[in-house]
Amino acid sequence: MAATPTPHNIAVTGGTKSSRSLPSRVVPPLELPASVDELAREAAALLGWDGVVLPEMTMLGRKVCVVARLRTDVHAERIAMGFGPVADRATVDTWTWPEFAGTAPAAAAEIIGVIAVGRHWRTAMASAVPFARYGEAAMVLPSPAVLTEDYVVNCLPRARAYGLAVVTADPNAMIDLDLEGRTERVLLDEDPISRWMNEMVYEHLLAVTEVPADVD
Repeated sequence: MAATPTPHNIAVTGGTKSSRSLPSRVVPPLELPASVDELAREAAALLGWDGVVLPEMTMLGRKVCVVARLRTDVHAERIAMGFGPVADRATVDTWTWPEFAGTAPAAAAEIIGVIAVGRHWRTAMASAVPFARYGEAAMVLPSPAVLTEDYVVNCLPRARAYGLAVVTADPNAMIDLDLEGRTERVLLDEDPISRWMNEMVYEHLLAVTEVPADVD
């Protein structure tokens, strides 16, 4: 006598049949409609951040695009004193000590804002928030990412609380402002972290822009 075939969604264990759940439909992850650097440049222009949009870099363990300007007068002074960008964090930390306040080099970069580009708001927000303590910060998301209840209920209240701007990019890489940043929030004064960030940005500015050594 032929055995009765077992349905595909029924598992036989120890002579007994048990239900086996079928795999749920896999939703493909959202994709960015353009490169991170391109979206950051478009977002900076939309936000009115006038400066050099640096290629994506890692600072404080986060991947971000920094918009900054070189303080040419400070740069010229530092070149004359032999003080180029200093990458050693321990050294930069000492510059905020009272006993070194009069001898530490001035900050040569002006950071206009920091942009985090991500496929999901949680990732982008985690990258942008640490920098919102010191100045302007924004995140760029694919437009489908903001058309969800999760974004409305969970993201927007947090973004408003942190003062983050939210820029969206549609599938054709056309951008739009979904939430304006809040500029009246309380910002931290210069500290060892912000001073070191400035040195990193200073170094990257010199790497991507042509600045004469005798600029004044």
